[in-house]
Amino acid sequence: MMSHTDEAQETKPAGTWRFFAYSAIGIVMFFVPITIAGTSTIPLDHIVTAIRTFAAPVVPFIVLALILLGAVRPFVTGTWKSSVTKGIFAVLGVVGLVVAILILTSPPAWLAAEDIGPFLWDKLVIPVGLIVPVGAIFLALLVGYGLMEFIGVLVQPIMRPVFKTPGRSAIDAVASFVGSYSLGLLITNRVYKEGKYTAREAAIIATGFSTVSATFMIVVAKTLDLMDHWLLYFFFTLVVTFVVTAITVHLPPLRSIPDTYFPGATPQPEEKVTKHRFRVAWREAKATLAETPSLGRNLWVNFRDGLLMASSILPSILSVGLIGLLLAKYTPIFDWLGWIFVPFTWVTQLSDPVLAGKASALGIVEMFLPATQVAGSDDLVLRFVIAVVSVAGIIFFSAMVPSILATEIPISVGALVIIWFERVVLTILISAPLAHLLL
Repeated sequence: MMSHTDEAQETKPAGTWRFFAYSAIGIVMFFVPITIAGTSTIPLDHIVTAIRTFAAPVVPFIVLALILLGAVRPFVTGTWKSSVTKGIFAVLGVVGLVVAILILTSPPAWLAAEDIGPFLWDKLVIPVGLIVPVGAIFLALLVGYGLMEFIGVLVQPIMRPVFKTPGRSAIDAVASFVGSYSLGLLITNRVYKEGKYTAREAAIIATGFSTVSATFMIVVAKTLDLMDHWLLYFFFTLVVTFVVTAITVHLPPLRSIPDTYFPGATPQPEEKVTKHRFRVAWREAKATLAETPSLGRNLWVNFRDGLLMASSILPSILSVGLIGLLLAKYTPIFDWLGWIFVPFTWVTQLSDPVLAGKASALGIVEMFLPATQVAGSDDLVLRFVIAVVSVAGIIFFSAMVPSILATEIPISVGALVIIWFERVVLTILISAPLAHLLL
């Protein structure tokens, strides 16, 4: 336990340098694109790319070890017995391990198809397997030294009325958008378990802000030939995503989730600030600094959490994601599901409402699939709207749903599907009329 004398020493200028130095490193790693070898992206992405390049022979085995850990752990710890959902995902984790071994050894023809096994492995499993643990290390610098609390107090007047979340969730929102939904969820889960978010706040943040990264948006824009409109697409999608989130917080199921804290955590609700905002922000940051463990300890705890989260997500990507891709490729189920969205794509006057409906429905499987459906269309508005839908829908089964279920956030699969439906409908209704005007 830290004495008052120690605490005072910690918050003197000698200790506050950590706020500026470590937070600055975290900001640069997540938010400042730099160009290396002709590629402009955030430094974290460069590090992951470098690991993939220079450690290429061992990366698949590191990822396979994480998948093995994730498949075995629910049975070792006994968590598979805690609920039906956990039991089902424990079994799916074993399926994911089998799929991983097949992909790395001798996959059958259907699994070896470029848009099935290689897509899952190269586009989802390897990036998530690397970016979550590596990103967790730098996440410790971004959120562990007072920056989250400092920014939180400053933006409280926006976050609480608009999104029903604390000001500190603003860091979550931005980290997700420029980094990765998996990193955003890592922050959300950690802060929820510390007692700084309620269950409802954590669910709103997980389903409303934890979207795919800006780097992945570039892939979508390139696929749909939208790079000539990149800045419009990026900022348009950013605004639509957060407007949709501001609406869904008032709808069930998000509205119905209780405002309770993580069991066993000491509730630390955000203090409502009405005056001297900057001074209070600095005081909150220093209080966090005073309680932060040593740098080595902080980095290790975050890295360990990142490894465990990656191990929970990866087997599910390979099982749930595989099932979704196979259903999309070999059955008409998404042709039928697409009709649910046709009234909305028709009323907003998209040129091919049936195609737009099917593309929108495919987003529940994997966020990249809608783009593949409309890539050949001559209609710029249709391609633009579907590009926005694929990002603003947020929830998809190939990786996002397993990521949420790997956290302690209390939200069911059924609730996630309903939130996805609400988000897609709202995104179509908001983005299509505006796209007609702007393009």
